[in-house]
Amino acid sequence: MQCQKDKNSKSCQCTYEDCPRKGICCECLKYHLKNKELPACCFSKEAEKTYDRSFEKFIEENKKIE
Repeated sequence: MQCQKDKNSKSCQCTYEDCPRKGICCECLKYHLKNKELPACCFSKEAEKTYDRSFEKFIEENKKIE
């Protein structure tokens, strides 16, 4: 499979401008999972700007209000 970096970069939610993995989703996912995190695309724009990519933040953001 050929990487679609240019296409992926257009919709990448990562706000870290100097990220070397921007648009390279497989490398981004591998990097963040290794660090026990999730990539920016798993979070809302507001949550992503906090740079808290933890599983806990993901759960907190996605809790259903009952």
